Amino acid sequence: MNIVLLEPEMPANTGNIGRTCVATDTRLHLIQPLGFKLNDKLIKRAGLDYWDKLDVTVYSDYQDFLDRNPGAKIYMATTKGHHVYSDVKYEPDCFLMFGKESAGIPEEILVDNEDRCVRIPMWGDIRSLNLSNSVSIVLYEALRQNGFDRMTMEGELHHLHWKE
Repeated sequence: MNIVLLEPEMPANTGNIGRTCVATDTRLHLIQPLGFKLNDKLIKRAGLDYWDKLDVTVYSDYQDFLDRNPGAKIYMATTKGHHVYSDVKYEPDCFLMFGKESAGIPEEILVDNEDRCVRIPMWGDIRSLNLSNSVSIVLYEALRQNGFDRMTMEGELHHLHWKE
């Protein structure tokens, strides 16, 4: 899987998303401009000690991303989408794109990709969910649909043992 953040603004959200990407063996793609520096202490703090394990690529702009990922199947998370995120069939190598916290994905991009825009249902007139929460919701649905490929499916207690 691939997570794409278009012009992310908040280092803590990006750090949380990076940590989720490491935990799910997901690549992170960051499209500039970024609202922070990649060595920002808030991004490292949110990502804990996982940031150095992250597979991350930075692009100069959206066109650079498209040029370097030709033929990419991109699903765009937006409150403006017609399709609920859980009703879409995600390919194992697809890209899940999220816009910046303050504005989302620009409408100029959305209008050309209407069939691949997905939304997370929300009650009332709430503007949006937290970005890192939204990424987790959609990413884990895509991973579930693909059988949680190569992921650990059972846990062990640290000091005791499960009763059988």
